[in-house]
Amino acid sequence: MTPIFETRRLILRPLELSDAGQAQALFPQWEIVRYLRNFVPWPYPADGAYTFYRDVALPAVARGEEWYWMIRLKSAPDQLIGAISLGLGKDDNRGFWLDPRLQGQGLMTEASEVVTDYWFDVLKFPVLRVPKAVVNIASRRISEKQGMRLVGHEERDYVSGRLPTEIWEITAEEWRVHRNRR
Repeated sequence: MTPIFETRRLILRPLELSDAGQAQALFPQWEIVRYLRNFVPWPYPADGAYTFYRDVALPAVARGEEWYWMIRLKSAPDQLIGAISLGLGKDDNRGFWLDPRLQGQGLMTEASEVVTDYWFDVLKFPVLRVPKAVVNIASRRISEKQGMRLVGHEERDYVSGRLPTEIWEITAEEWRVHRNRR
């Protein structure tokens, strides 16, 4: 059972199929999808969110392989503004997207902290790894702020094409030290 989280400014609710309509209205923007892995279809189909949630995300949640939260502002709890997920990928354990109009306010850092706590404290995984396109500076800043370290480079295929990629990592013990400094 995926829990609901509340932070200072956010509510993170577990993904439901009924979230697809709001996600579909917000998600298919180049600023959101360009640095996502190329399994995201582009142009984004009219039923893309519904199909992905029904056929991929929710079955992975049911199998205990992935955890998805829809992000909302406490000041507007009925309006979806983004999503964050955790998964069992080899070098890909956390992903997210956020309405471009709300980027640069520390909201995704706030969401990332609570789900990273969940990864280590509840799910008890020893390491969290996140890939990111080298040109995705905003995502890199989140990893840096969270005490992650760069552990690898490779090339990956994104919606915007093949790009150099960095793999960032933090261990459970490193996360506990970082969290105690907040």
